[in-house]
This record gives sequence, structure tokens and C-alpha cells, in this order.
Amino acid sequence: MQRLFIETGLDGGGVIAADKEQFNYLAHVLRMAEGDQVLLFNGRDGEWSAVLHFESKKKLVLQIKQLVRPQPDASDLHYLFAPLKQARLDYTVQKAVEMGAGVIQPVLTHHTQASRFPAHRLGRNAIEAAEQCGILSIPECREPVKLARLLESWDPDRRIIYCDEAANTHNPLSILQSVGERKLAVLIGPEGGFSDDERQLLQSCTFVTAIPLGPRILRADTAAVAAMTVLQATIGDW
Repeated sequence: MQRLFIETGLDGGGVIAADKEQFNYLAHVLRMAEGDQVLLFNGRDGEWSAVLHFESKKKLVLQIKQLVRPQPDASDLHYLFAPLKQARLDYTVQKAVEMGAGVIQPVLTHHTQASRFPAHRLGRNAIEAAEQCGILSIPECREPVKLARLLESWDPDRRIIYCDEAANTHNPLSILQSVGERKLAVLIGPEGGFSDDERQLLQSCTFVTAIPLGPRILRADTAAVAAMTVLQATIGDW
């Protein structure tokens, strides 16, 4: 069944009027008809089934029927990344959501390619990924912050796992398995990698652990997927 994110609250028996964008998507893009059903979620109240009713040629309401899935606890994994150019930024955010990110935090580094980007794109991509993949909790999307400031204000009880191409080993498993904390964040650097000063700064933080991602040099968007995969499989929620 088609899933649709909405902002309003959800409860049995309620009626929601579709806005112009939702109407166009359901009626014209998906070509749904009177009596068709969709699944609704808002990131707070679980997932509900709803029936479409066309009150006129330009007005559509969604009659909420019953709870399909209760709201789960939000993921606690933080995804920190140096912003990329537009298409690859969209891809990276979507994949992070699919793989369990609960917080999405852009981090500005010396070699960041895109220092300016519309913050609302993060939220939109997070919602699209959640709609497509059956996710009920929408990640918190934060404003960009410089790496040094992020580390200064960081909660030392949450360990940052960052990918370091200069690591002395190719295998991240033994390093990750030695990490005892369950409050975790993964940090992906820019295409040009972290600068020497940034690497020294990261290494000076007791709450930061560096891992390699194998013998090959990966693009930043590929590294994001690889890092999230190995972290979730070893010390995450897989």
C-alpha cells in the first residue's frame, strides 16, 4: 500500500483534507480513485490506514481507519557528514535514513565541497526515504556546524566512529568490536578527506575512534554506506 507522510496528528475516525501537493500526487501521479487506501504516518503516532474520498474534482479527504503499526522508539544513531554536491547529497541522506540514522548532522570541514545548501532538502530527502522504506520515525535534521565547534560541544558519552583512509590496517571489525558504548555516531569526511589539522583534532578526542574501510579508496557517498553497514552489523541494531 502507498505510504504518505503528513504533518497533522493521527487517530482513528479522523478526517484529513489533502493539500494541493498531496492531491496532485494521489490523484494525478498515482491515479488513485474513490475508496482506494493508503498508509499515513507523521513520525509520532504510528502508521494508520486511510480511505480516499473525493468530495469534488479538486478536493480530496483521507478518512483514517485503524492503526496498522504502533510508533517505535526512534533510532539513536547519529550520522555526521561533510555535505556533498546536490545529487550525491540527496543520495547520502536517503541511504543514511534507510540504514537507521536517527540524527542527520552536516559537518563543515576544510575540504567540504558544498558549504551552502538548503537545509530543507535534508528533511525532504529523509521523508522520501522513510515513505519508500517503511520507516516510521523521521530523523532529526540539524543545521550545518563546523567540525571544531561540533567536537567542542560533543557529549563524551557518545562515541564518534570516523573513517580514516590513513589507518594502519584494512579491517575495521576488530576495532569496532572493542567499542563498548552503545551511544554512537558515524562521521564521514569530504571527498578530499580530512586535513592534517582535522585528523590531529579528531585523534586528540577521547570519544573518537578511527576505522578503515578496506584497501580501496571510496567516494564519500560510497564510504557512507560502507561505514553504516559495518557499524550496524557489528555494534549497531542489526
